[in-house]
Amino acid sequence: MENFQISAWAGAGKGVLRSLNLRSEEVERTILMFLVYTLTSVGLIWLELSTVGLFLDEFGADKMPFIYIASAFIGSGLGFVYSWMQKILPLRRTVVAVLGMMSVPLFLFRFGIGYENTKIAGISIAFITIFLMWLWVEACYVLNDLNTSITSNQLFNIREIKRTYPLVSSGYLVAGVVSGFSLPVLLYVVGLKNVTLVSGLMVATGSLLLYYLTEKYRQAFPETAHWTDDEDEDDQQEFTARKITGPLQKYAIPLVSFFVLAEVLYVLVDFQFYSQLEYQNPSDGASGASWIASFLGIYEGIQGLFQVATQWFASSRLVERIGVFVTAMILPAGIAILGVLTIGASLGQLVSVFIGLILLRFLDELLHYTLLETVSPVLFQPIPDNIRSGIQTLVNGVGEPLSCGVTGVGILIMLWVTDKVLPHQDEKDTLFHDNQSLVFIGAIVLLALVWLFVVWLIRSQYVGLLVKSAERGRLGVTDVDLKALKRAVVETLEKPGGEDEKRSCIELLTQIDPKNVGEVLAPILEVLPSALQRQSLETMLQHPNPEYLEAVRALSQQSLPPEVLALALRYIWLTEAEPNIDSLRPYLQPNVDPVVRGTAAALIMRRGDRQQKAEATNTLRQMLTHKLERERVMGTRALGEADYLQGLRLYIPNLLQDESLRVRCALLDVISSTHSEEYYPSLLRGLGYKSTREAALQAIVKLHNDAIPLLVYLAEDIHKSDLVRLQAWTALGQIGTVEAIDILVSNLMTAWGTTRRNILRILLKMPSEAGIEGILDRIGRSGLETLIEQELMFIGQIYAAMVDLSGVTTYGNFADRDASRGAPENDTAQLLQRALAGLEADAKERCFLLMKFLYPLDTVQAAAFNIASGQPSLVARGLEILDNTVDIAKKRSLINLLDQHSEREKLSNLSELMVYKPLSPSDRLRRLLELRHFLSDWTLACCFHLAREARWSLTAQQTLVCLQHPTGFVREAVLAYLKIASPRALLELLPRLQNDPDNLVSAQVEEMMAELGAGGKR
Repeated sequence: MENFQISAWAGAGKGVLRSLNLRSEEVERTILMFLVYTLTSVGLIWLELSTVGLFLDEFGADKMPFIYIASAFIGSGLGFVYSWMQKILPLRRTVVAVLGMMSVPLFLFRFGIGYENTKIAGISIAFITIFLMWLWVEACYVLNDLNTSITSNQLFNIREIKRTYPLVSSGYLVAGVVSGFSLPVLLYVVGLKNVTLVSGLMVATGSLLLYYLTEKYRQAFPETAHWTDDEDEDDQQEFTARKITGPLQKYAIPLVSFFVLAEVLYVLVDFQFYSQLEYQNPSDGASGASWIASFLGIYEGIQGLFQVATQWFASSRLVERIGVFVTAMILPAGIAILGVLTIGASLGQLVSVFIGLILLRFLDELLHYTLLETVSPVLFQPIPDNIRSGIQTLVNGVGEPLSCGVTGVGILIMLWVTDKVLPHQDEKDTLFHDNQSLVFIGAIVLLALVWLFVVWLIRSQYVGLLVKSAERGRLGVTDVDLKALKRAVVETLEKPGGEDEKRSCIELLTQIDPKNVGEVLAPILEVLPSALQRQSLETMLQHPNPEYLEAVRALSQQSLPPEVLALALRYIWLTEAEPNIDSLRPYLQPNVDPVVRGTAAALIMRRGDRQQKAEATNTLRQMLTHKLERERVMGTRALGEADYLQGLRLYIPNLLQDESLRVRCALLDVISSTHSEEYYPSLLRGLGYKSTREAALQAIVKLHNDAIPLLVYLAEDIHKSDLVRLQAWTALGQIGTVEAIDILVSNLMTAWGTTRRNILRILLKMPSEAGIEGILDRIGRSGLETLIEQELMFIGQIYAAMVDLSGVTTYGNFADRDASRGAPENDTAQLLQRALAGLEADAKERCFLLMKFLYPLDTVQAAAFNIASGQPSLVARGLEILDNTVDIAKKRSLINLLDQHSEREKLSNLSELMVYKPLSPSDRLRRLLELRHFLSDWTLACCFHLAREARWSLTAQQTLVCLQHPTGFVREAVLAYLKIASPRALLELLPRLQNDPDNLVSAQVEEMMAELGAGGKR
């Protein structure tokens, strides 16, 4: 019963993780980061709302533009400070120090608030303090978001962060709910002026939690400062060398305008909301400030609830359903419509301006931090990777802060103009304030309409860039707007242009939305060139849909090339409910092209009556026995489309021996299509020949899971060549089903050397990162780290062998060496050292392959390239890349191992994984042979050659096991060793080896038998 409860809890836990799209090893880091972000955000929101209450009550909303202007300089200044701190402190210290520095002024602000009557240069200390508090709140928001983003990027790799960061970032929305509803209670308990102390305590608590997090996962952070000066110069030169011209420039300008207008409207709505809130304040002094803060708290809590619900349950679904650009238009359209309604309702005295502004700000806040945040990454997608980050920095780091300051100046100008133009009696004139707000709302409506126009501009340029990206083959397929892409494909296919561009568009659309590709292609089939008609029909046949039957039927009535007509006939046959078989019979005539004739015969054999099937069978029989190669090829291909081969099965053995390679390759596809199990061995044999390898591979892949047992048997057969076994693993990767990935991952855990490397490469090459996600789902991050540690321990054994065998030489041990010959490369000890160096390089390559499952492929590849160069400056750069990317537990061991140290130094750096104990050369060689399953065939042979030349004894078990090795030259080396070490045992073993499959080994056996036999006679 207890076990049942435990399993039930475990199952429930897995269900929760699945619903949150999390893996178990990510839970702790995600929860801790969520708590850090939530705690600090709660403190900052408390501080912000209380600061707003104090500011509006004491100084009024007309001073707020100065806040906007001053905050424009905050972002760039803090970015500079943050960058400077990373140069002098390790990153894990920097992120904690930043949070700690955020909390310190919060405790000091409390003392400044109390000096209302004390002035400096005519300005009260309280005013200066509250002004600085608001600026510090804005600064803290920037720092907190930056800190959270950087820390998350260090704690989670590129694939983990897609799942975890939405949950982490929702901490701000949750904080809005918690802080909003709790603020009135907090004000009642501690008072408005003491909120800063509680806020400081919350931020300090968040910094302590972050300190614990960075210490527990310290391997995720680089140990040294982030960048060197040389690297900064190189990066700066690289960045400045990038140019934005042509279509990219036309796209970048409205893109920057989109985010600038979003910020401008946000500031204008924010200012008018606070202006009306100040005017609605029922009392003055501390009670008035508390009323404002309490109102804002309740408002923030209600708004937070809607934001959380929208972000978690609506944003991504809405984007998928209506598209990116319709979603992007919701906010400006909503602002414009609500603004117009507010103006009309206010002028008609139906609703007060304050109510309209509450609704306007609610809409802006709700959609600004949900829908807008969701569509923003997609808008950057068409921009090339090498300049995307630069444009994002331009938007977020320069455009938005600058627009905030410019808006502040614009508000001051508008306040001055309205004060001069609009009639009013005094500062408390209700009509004047309402009219002034209506002027601002009118400006907001106009800017919202401009924003809508900018979205339309982005959409038009977005379509053009999608087409260019598709033509160049560099567009990703995970984050594009599908509706915009379909419109782009239609526009490109309908207008005059090169076929290459149109073919790229069809391929991209097929890759993104294969099931609905007919929706785009069917209406334009008749106007496409014949080559594109063929490509389109082949694509549509992957997912035939009766909705497009009439379009294809109309196409088939035209004069078409044989290949296109054959595809059209097949599509009609597959999608028509009751096909007219008699309409296909005219295509069976001998004068019809073999492509169409074979297709018609195969289709009739599927659903015709006995007489019709007999007629079709006779047609195919004539084609299969025809003298012309094209007739036999097309007849063979037609067999694959027939449901039952019936009497035609008798021709398969002869066709397998056909003189035409095209016929044999076509027959392999037939065997796969018709699932002719008795001929499956022919598919496997086809992998062994260069001429039929590709066709056999494609045929086996078409069998999907049915081929898995055959492929596993072939891949695990150690007596097969490495090339054939590689083809078997490759076929499993191309099958790509859950069962195939299970086989690959399970063999990855037990395989070694070349096999492990091949499986890793195959998993990495699987489309849509199916292999990467498959291995992460099955063994997880911890499993990959274990595999990397295995490789590191193996490298440690290699270094131990290199060190212990470094003084060994067998150069003088060759008894039959000619004095004029015998170069040092003949030294078997040196041969073994070079073989071990090769094993080291292979193990390092596998480490880099394993890291590609955890980190961006291009980053790991860049590090590997720099380290492999051997140049000290490039090696240092490669190690720096790894230090700032890798976060495995044994990161330091890995980086020290890849550095340019001696083998002894690297051994000492691997002490936490293996303890090195010096051994004598002979003992070290025997230790190597105990690890024979991890050694390459050549290294194993070198071990026996060295033992032979150095006259070292090996154990009987090691010798006998290696004598049965599948590789011939290993057996040859063992026999040569036995000839010197134990001739008597060799004499007993030789008769068993006379029929060795390797010709060189069998010849060596015959020679030894003759020699030892002659020796016995003497």
